[in-house]
Amino acid sequence: MRKIVLGKTNCEVSAISLGTWAFGGESMSGKFSVGWSGQTKENSEKTLKKAWEVGINHWDTADVYGDGKSETIIGSSWSKIPRNDIFIATKFGWDRGPYKEWYNPKHIKNNFERSLRNLKVDCIDLLYLHHCSFGKNDELLDDAMSTIRQFQAEGKVRFLGLSDWSSKKILQYIKICKPDVIQPYFNVMDDQYITSGLKKYVDDNNIGACFFSPIKHGLLTGKYSKPTSFEKGDHRSRIEEFKNLEILEKLKKNKLLLEKHFSSEKHPVLFGLINSLLCDSDNSCVLLGQRNENQVEAASSLGAKLSKEDVRWIKQLYSFKNN
Repeated sequence: MRKIVLGKTNCEVSAISLGTWAFGGESMSGKFSVGWSGQTKENSEKTLKKAWEVGINHWDTADVYGDGKSETIIGSSWSKIPRNDIFIATKFGWDRGPYKEWYNPKHIKNNFERSLRNLKVDCIDLLYLHHCSFGKNDELLDDAMSTIRQFQAEGKVRFLGLSDWSSKKILQYIKICKPDVIQPYFNVMDDQYITSGLKKYVDDNNIGACFFSPIKHGLLTGKYSKPTSFEKGDHRSRIEEFKNLEILEKLKKNKLLLEKHFSSEKHPVLFGLINSLLCDSDNSCVLLGQRNENQVEAASSLGAKLSKEDVRWIKQLYSFKNN
């Protein structure tokens, strides 16, 4: 597995890193489905072991993935996997607890201490602000930042991260928060990371970047042949593209084109979708959700940079603006 230096952290992590959202299983936030269905603890544990064996050394989780379940499964792995071999990232912010607002300082501290216990660590390598919603007038921002900086001063956190579904929001707060690493939403169908100007800022300032949803929760692989419904508790039930027959048909055609173009690769569709995101990003990795050993094996074959010509061709395939 190719390694990259994650920006100013100066830490070497795998170009393809492990996203563990699915480890939390089905989950609800009020009336909204926010988890993943069909995941077993056994598969999660085997996934971690296999990831370590193939050199995927960067694992990403969050306090809200299964209300701590994902963190707990990771924390239970240290009897088989050396803790120092793994760069651990977790997040806080989406759990309001008993408070009306996000980022209540007391609740941040409570959840952070729980994350340490769940992960069975004394120090977390990378702690993210999970989103950029800091109140109508950013009234929550100062407390959130001072709290996480206090964790760093106490030696409980090494690096600060900033995440959001919107690259525009990350760009809005990046100068204030001064993160070591950002985690933006980025795939070949949604390229706001580039068009917003965030990529340029990241490159110019040597900030690490970890891209999430690189295959749009599996949608971009073209494996869905008809509109699909998901179980209660699975966040994919709220994504309209899974129900759009026109989009699904286009993605099926793209799948065939990628299989032909990269026919010499073991996993040609993933090879094109994932590696195109790494074309000219020396300080970036892709967070790929991996739910079982087979998916880890596929991930271990990825991480190479494609030619700019191939990247342009792939992006054109997934541009729906002119379709």
